[in-house]
Amino acid sequence: MADRALKIIPSVKSENWQEILSDLITDPKELLHILRLDINKKPVSLSAISQFSLKVPRPFVEAMQQGNWSDPLLLQIWPSEEEEINLNEYTSDPLHEVEFNPVKGLLHKYQARVLLTAAPHCAIHCRYCFRRHFDYKSNTPSREDWSNSLDYIKADPSIQEVILSGGDPLAISDRQLLWLIQELESISHLKILRIHSRVPIVLPQRITPELVAILNESRFEVVIVVHCNHSQEISDNVKTAIEALRLSKITLLNQSVILAGINDEPGILKELSHTLFSLSILPYYLHLPDKVIGTSHFSVTSDKAIRVINSLRKELPGYLVPILVQEEPGASSKTRLV
Repeated sequence: MADRALKIIPSVKSENWQEILSDLITDPKELLHILRLDINKKPVSLSAISQFSLKVPRPFVEAMQQGNWSDPLLLQIWPSEEEEINLNEYTSDPLHEVEFNPVKGLLHKYQARVLLTAAPHCAIHCRYCFRRHFDYKSNTPSREDWSNSLDYIKADPSIQEVILSGGDPLAISDRQLLWLIQELESISHLKILRIHSRVPIVLPQRITPELVAILNESRFEVVIVVHCNHSQEISDNVKTAIEALRLSKITLLNQSVILAGINDEPGILKELSHTLFSLSILPYYLHLPDKVIGTSHFSVTSDKAIRVINSLRKELPGYLVPILVQEEPGASSKTRLV
């Protein structure tokens, strides 16, 4: 099975993923030139960029529609003046993650699982990101810090699952990822390795035969939760990358964020669910946006989100309807809204 998976990748690997990652679009003028858009129609916020830079891989831009300011992919990454709106209920740490940070680089919020910030950076800056103000500089582990995190996990046999997050854990090198997985594999009570990543969607060239082999050869039950908000994000290269993962023993799930003006309509999410399932990815979570400073223009009310989910339930089988959830500070689990 693994050999079969490895044969799928070459058409995606024709470009070196690390070269793509080092050549991200960071200049709004370059982005608009590629998309043939007039900056005067939707001015960029320099203030927003100074706080959370523009960063988008070229393969993701290739999936955008030229000449369309309402493109659902563009709206997710464009630093608009709407980010300058400040509302009292919006904060830099809406989930109070600092309270669950017992060891540098580790969050222990939920029972039986911990989250490791495996990377201090992402391949893309999604403007709605709930960690856009997270202090990655203070939470980028050194080898000594990793040792402390591993000791923390070893000391608690109730921990059965490790979630690699970030940043984006697939933005680190194979060598770094392999080292971390092998260290975790030495802890006998760990059973599941979960990877939360937007990379398979925005930088499918990262899903190389070498990466697939690392994951496929692990003793863990490996789960990859991709992050896809709109079916337009799923290019041919994304399909090829996902197919390679599917042919291995990796369980594939998706989580989305419901975003105003982007995917907050039943028809859009219905198409997304069908597209994901055609790739053997199960819709898992649909999150309400967290109330992070600079993201209020993405906000969708819980009432509207519930209406959208109820509409999906009428049109789709249960396994294609994601669970609508909201994160609440201090809660022992995600809060299901319906």
